[in-house]
Amino acid sequence: RPFVTIGRVAMTTRAMTMPEISSPEIDLQARALAKLREVFGYGAFRGAQAEIVGHVAAGGDALVLMPTGGGKSLCYQLPALLREGTGIVVSPLIALMQDQVAALTQLGVRAAFLNSTLDARAADAVERALVAGELDLLYVAPERLLTPRCLELLTRARIALLAIDEAHCVSQ
Repeated sequence: RPFVTIGRVAMTTRAMTMPEISSPEIDLQARALAKLREVFGYGAFRGAQAEIVGHVAAGGDALVLMPTGGGKSLCYQLPALLREGTGIVVSPLIALMQDQVAALTQLGVRAAFLNSTLDARAADAVERALVAGELDLLYVAPERLLTPRCLELLTRARIALLAIDEAHCVSQ
């Protein structure tokens, strides 16, 4: 499963060179651009987004550091839509989770969150949707992710990728 860490600093990515682009890579690039247009309404990627999205969608790991507003979220959202399963996004900011899920669902993306704002009934509905393969993206608070219940839940789901949104979620 690809692993993506997202932060808010000057952009830098590990070198991801492609000496020769093969047919499957060209197909993945075309699919990524088509999905970018179809879902998000953008005609082109910005900066290193295309390289990052292609790398992660192909199954690679990435550490992506970009300034606020640099398009970090797209670097895990789009690969999650291109891969089989659900993208799990670890985010400590409940308001950001809610905003992201609201924006994504307006775009037709099957997104949800699991955090302390949900009552037991709503959380159960999200968990059932995850296991049934009915979610493209699931945002989870770090403290919930590490509970035995959530870890067991993830073993029953098909995971497309794991993204940590906000680098301060990563601790030694």
